[in-house]
Amino acid sequence: MLESNARELAGELVGRRESINRELSRNGVRFGIYANGHYEDRLFPYDPIPRIIESDEYDNLERGLKQRVKALNACLRDIYSDKRIIKDGVIPEEYVYTSVGYCPQVNGVTPPGGVFAHIAGEDLVQGEDGQWWVLEDNLRIPSGASYPLFVRDIERRIHPTLFRDVHIRDNRAYPRLLRKSMDFVSTEGIAVLLTPGSQNSAFFEHAYLAEKTGATLAFPEDLEVVQNRVYFVDYAGKRQRVGVIYRRLADEYLDPFSFNPDSVIGVPGLLAAYSAGNVAIMNAPGNGVADDKAMYYFVPNMIRYYLHEEPILQNAPTYMPMFEKDRKIVLDRLGELVIKDVAEAGGYGVVFGSSLHGKEREEMADRIREDPRRFIAQEVIQFKDIDIVNPKTGERMPRKADLRAFVISGQHTHVWYSGLTRYSSFKGEMIVNSSQGGGFKDTWILSPEHSEELDEKTQRDAVNLVGNYSKHAATLVTAAKADNLYWLGRYTERVFTTIGQFFPFYDLVMDTQVEAFKPFAKALDLSEDFDDFDSFIHSFLYDPNNANSVRSAMQAAFNNAVVLRPELGSDLVQYVEMSVNTITGAAHGGLKSENIYRQRDITDYMLALWGGVENSALAPVLKAFLFIGKYLERVDLYTRFGLPEADLQAPLNKLATYGVMLNGMPLPQCFASGARQLLKQLPERGYEQLSQRISEFLNGFEGRVLDIDSGKPRVMNSMNMDFRLE
Repeated sequence: MLESNARELAGELVGRRESINRELSRNGVRFGIYANGHYEDRLFPYDPIPRIIESDEYDNLERGLKQRVKALNACLRDIYSDKRIIKDGVIPEEYVYTSVGYCPQVNGVTPPGGVFAHIAGEDLVQGEDGQWWVLEDNLRIPSGASYPLFVRDIERRIHPTLFRDVHIRDNRAYPRLLRKSMDFVSTEGIAVLLTPGSQNSAFFEHAYLAEKTGATLAFPEDLEVVQNRVYFVDYAGKRQRVGVIYRRLADEYLDPFSFNPDSVIGVPGLLAAYSAGNVAIMNAPGNGVADDKAMYYFVPNMIRYYLHEEPILQNAPTYMPMFEKDRKIVLDRLGELVIKDVAEAGGYGVVFGSSLHGKEREEMADRIREDPRRFIAQEVIQFKDIDIVNPKTGERMPRKADLRAFVISGQHTHVWYSGLTRYSSFKGEMIVNSSQGGGFKDTWILSPEHSEELDEKTQRDAVNLVGNYSKHAATLVTAAKADNLYWLGRYTERVFTTIGQFFPFYDLVMDTQVEAFKPFAKALDLSEDFDDFDSFIHSFLYDPNNANSVRSAMQAAFNNAVVLRPELGSDLVQYVEMSVNTITGAAHGGLKSENIYRQRDITDYMLALWGGVENSALAPVLKAFLFIGKYLERVDLYTRFGLPEADLQAPLNKLATYGVMLNGMPLPQCFASGARQLLKQLPERGYEQLSQRISEFLNGFEGRVLDIDSGKPRVMNSMNMDFRLE
């Protein structure tokens, strides 16, 4: 009864699909895809029809998932210590030591708290008969929890009464559970979420989970190891001890001293600090040995061996070509099975035998004979179709879908009351991985039929999701983050003032002649010789390959803002996201007047961003970093356009005000460089008398300008003073 009511009410979200997708777009809910050597950062396709799982059904899944992850954690502890499961012949040793995920470097190392798999992503499918099967265990760096977490929040805002009428289990506890796991295993120091960078396919998730858990988002260059201890280095060069690292980069890139020496994104010496017990790493290095697709075959036996229980959840029927009996079955039935390369992930290396013909099938058979350890074969499970909405026609259509359930382990093991339901892009396609172009939908776990939606404790946890974790200290700002804040201020001001000055000149051109636009071009060091005015304007406003365009400046602002999500919060970052979307949309519309005047929306977003920052709980020093950049840029642009000195008094006063906020603190190098360059240019522009004010600003930081390179060289184009920062 509850399920049918939930399905009926869930249908109301279909009519709000556009609103939900608009919210996802304005918040930059992305998942990057690499294809043909090209990286595309795209919005993660969302479908509004949720997957609904009944309460009793999920209770059984919960028991099975806890059991499975407990056994996997026990196996990892054993493999890297006593190796009883190998000695007792439950798992042949060649399957362990030949696994690409096995790390001899951590043999004998027990991680803090004794937990190896802190976050497990368990991939399940439901057969047409309703039975659930486990397809894969992901114990290294499983991604995807942020997407249903984020979209549920949007669904609540778009249709708040729906969640009063539909009794589903609340999913907002994920950040709290994750942070509790971090705190349980932490040695001594702050919590850090380590990301390889903004070009990673799941970077949105990295920044969002850092924001929600209160962990410090760190890049590899922000960490250093001294005497087997890990430190976070702030913008002033001060070190702060790190107690736990939630890493989002693979083992082979984690530490060039211990793994791949060519890695440029690792932290040298990190493994030594971990081995000494001085820092916890989530998930533990070496976990890949247990989520090897070949090791998957042995998980039911792991459960029997370590827990003395029968498995609650079943593996898909699997064959191991390493075993002669299984190899014969695989080769005889190659056209009926699905073949998986055990070294691949993300849907890569999966081949359906039915798709192979003639020579292709023979080649696959030869590969299996030559390297049987590399492959497993599974029966093809005809899993249930789930309806999605065709985004073009609005019609419902069936698609294959799986479910990634998340299991968090710390002092206790918890199964999150949600999950990432992924669906395939094409009818009948059984590979649903996000990296293969699939989309996602929310997963609703129904509450028990005769209970309130949430008990008192769950309601309290839902309201007080992460306690004080979301407060990010100013002391945890790196040189790179100080740089990002400064340049976010400069680029957003550049867009705002440039657009503001653009329209009066553009109106003059419409009223009189093209010549009226040349003073504007001259002020920004742009070419004043344009034969085709429309082409010039299109390039100036919209050309992403033109470093002088407004669109390029807006994109540069976004590139700085996107890494500041934990500090600024999603509510503020969305204004930069919307600005990028607006100018991109206007660019596609060309030079029609309605597209030209969409630029005014961008200036409104900039005002909302600055006002939001000023009125936020952000530490004053962080506000100062951003607004000093903003007002240096304003002084630069106002003097370029030859505005009266009276108009310059306000931004100069603001510079002084924000400079006072840094009283006694070091000044990042980028601030001093920008101010010094402006100091040189003011006399050339006829503002020699204003040089004294900029000199006073710099003198206030005499002896405290840091000579620290953030590692991110900035190329300045003609719109930003026509020089290169060295």
